[in-house]
Amino acid sequence: MREFWKKHHRWIIAIATALTIVGGAAVAYSYLSAEEERPVEVTSAWPVADSERVVDKPASAPRWPLTGEEAPGDKVITRRPISVKIENSPQARPQWGLQKADVVYESVAEGGITRFNAIFHSDQSGEVGPVRSARLSDITIVPQYDALFAFSGASSTVGGRVRAAGLPNLSQDVGVSAPYYRKPGKAGPHNLWGVLDKLLVEAEGRGMRMKSEVRPLQFDRHAKEETVTVTEIDIPFSDANRVKWTYDKKQGVYLRVNNGSTHNDAETGQQVSAKNVVVMWAKYSTASRDKFGSTTYDIALTGKGQATIFRNGERLDGTWTADGKNPPRFVDKDGNPIKLAVGNTWMQVVATNVNIAMK
Repeated sequence: MREFWKKHHRWIIAIATALTIVGGAAVAYSYLSAEEERPVEVTSAWPVADSERVVDKPASAPRWPLTGEEAPGDKVITRRPISVKIENSPQARPQWGLQKADVVYESVAEGGITRFNAIFHSDQSGEVGPVRSARLSDITIVPQYDALFAFSGASSTVGGRVRAAGLPNLSQDVGVSAPYYRKPGKAGPHNLWGVLDKLLVEAEGRGMRMKSEVRPLQFDRHAKEETVTVTEIDIPFSDANRVKWTYDKKQGVYLRVNNGSTHNDAETGQQVSAKNVVVMWAKYSTASRDKFGSTTYDIALTGKGQATIFRNGERLDGTWTADGKNPPRFVDKDGNPIKLAVGNTWMQVVATNVNIAMK
């Protein structure tokens, strides 16, 4: 055997190597055949976007700037507000059209009685009254709301200041008569009524600007569970005028009582109500006295002062700030905005020494 191996080992090795190669080829062929039977997997690179897809936000509904309520369109909210001076003596009550006002300012006039500056924007139709004379505070309020100004008469001190301020004057003093009439059955001077629609026609006919971009008040439109903490607000403007607001949780409004009597709006026959009652403390200064001893006050409604906001049965203490061109802003002690409830607002402007009561 050894002799055979020595003579033929080279051939034996060659034959074994050849067999190995042939076997490997057969296995490879079998593998490739199996691969051909498999489905071909196609892959490609992940597409690269040139820019992100942007989904437009739904257009928000237009809202009245002084109530936060939905408005019927974008154009109507740019119309100019109308500021009307309305009397609040006992003979004037019940007034007509107060509930239509978006914002009402109440402050002390002569003899301790109060007078209103009612600002109509979302509803500028129908009648309001009784319309009475202007006060110095109007020189600040009217420009803050960029409003047209309707009133009847003024003292020499106030009249001169109104003219100097360049307010858009729609008073009878400058010959405006068509929008006014005397209400039958009411004694003068508590019987002058104004018609809002006609005031607008008069303003346009006199070339007054009819469009405005009123800076909106700040509103909280988020629904939340109410936690009623204050149900009554007692505001002693003076010995001659005391106001109480009672919160009606069912309606979500404050109902007004003036000098112990329910204060109604003669147009609706309902008690005057407000979604927001804002007490603003401001400095009252004596501007002049007439021959009867009545005082004309100058009320500082620009700058800064204390404020308490009542909304949704809650009391929120803070400060008000205002310039001469925009409505006031309200903030808490940390500088955070105090927002109003959606709806109408009554600004109760009292002297700095007045204390209100709550329960």
